[in-house]
Amino acid sequence: MTQSNKQSYNYPQMTTILFWCGLVVLSSMYVTIPLATVLSDSFHKSMTQVASLASSYSICYAVGCLLYGPFSDRYGRKVFLVGSLSLLTVLTFAIGFVDNFYILLILRGLQGLISAAFAPISLVYAGEMFPPEKRLTAVGFVSSGLLMAGVVGQVYSGLVNELWGWQAIFFQLGILYFLTLVLIIVFLPKDEMTRPHVHMLDAFKKMTLLGKQPQLLLAFCITFSLLFSLVGMYTILGSYLSNQFGLTEKEILFVRAVGIIGMLLSLFAGRLAQRLGTTMILKIGLALAAAGLFGIGASPSLPLIIFFSIIFVLGIATANPIVISVVSQLAGHARGSAVSFNAFILFVGASTGPILALTLNETGIYQLSFSVLGCILMVAVFLSFFIKMTSSAQVKVKPSN
Repeated sequence: MTQSNKQSYNYPQMTTILFWCGLVVLSSMYVTIPLATVLSDSFHKSMTQVASLASSYSICYAVGCLLYGPFSDRYGRKVFLVGSLSLLTVLTFAIGFVDNFYILLILRGLQGLISAAFAPISLVYAGEMFPPEKRLTAVGFVSSGLLMAGVVGQVYSGLVNELWGWQAIFFQLGILYFLTLVLIIVFLPKDEMTRPHVHMLDAFKKMTLLGKQPQLLLAFCITFSLLFSLVGMYTILGSYLSNQFGLTEKEILFVRAVGIIGMLLSLFAGRLAQRLGTTMILKIGLALAAAGLFGIGASPSLPLIIFFSIIFVLGIATANPIVISVVSQLAGHARGSAVSFNAFILFVGASTGPILALTLNETGIYQLSFSVLGCILMVAVFLSFFIKMTSSAQVKVKPSN
């Protein structure tokens, strides 16, 4: 790809499309969280069984993150974005017709596996297609779209369910995915960085080297805590607001929606990182997230809970793109494999967060639930002090020929 080609790209348009794609694709992961009671009644299943719908999506998504990166290295990024979104459109429409719980469980897993093409590939795409001075901002917007889906998906799901029922959620998502597919095909430039001589086995072997680098292991542990605590918090929050404050479903949706403010504020993290350093902003983001969780659990009033939920989301949304940047820098020539593995760890956290949250909910002590999640983030804060961004910390991997 020549420099003149790069200069002709419309980077704001590309950033907007990647942000939108992350938002709508990942929203499907979270749409079943507000539907727990509805799906439990519809299929006559326990709340724990219904929670497996979110976990099956997340686990399959995590596995998919390991697969697509190496293949996209060889065949190109855009072709996988287009192919996965085409399949996702068809599958999402199909879910709207399901009336059997176990078929729904299988299709949700397949939905997660197909959706997994977007996150790691789009992040690598942004890193390759954007010039260095625009790269962190682009990755920040993509990451914010992925995280904002955690709030938007829940709000969207709750509103549509109240108006037209839970099946309509997937019919409408299918339409959004088709329109998004058109946007990608028409407006997103094709990458020209394919490596036809890359051997798939060599690409996957690179991932085994990641575990030998202590600095990367620290970053992966921090990554795990992010969606683990985000999904866990929102799983607990609905029950907490309903039982302790008597809020209706619409009022709970409003509280969830306010978290978007924190997502929007986090978009300034890239500029702050350029001034204060990436590791400093990482520490600040994790500390804010932990403080938000402790604050939610200790708050005696609803306004304070809303305030601390914004602080929590701000912290998570600030830390996530910074961790991705740290992983990318530390990995050196193994960057593609590292970003894919980082996405895998991120969504393993998303799949296990609801399991812990529901277990904690059974105690009926909500302050304990939020405090446990807060302590997990405090461990992440502690680990962040040991990450050193030096060239000697990079993974030593020979580039593929």
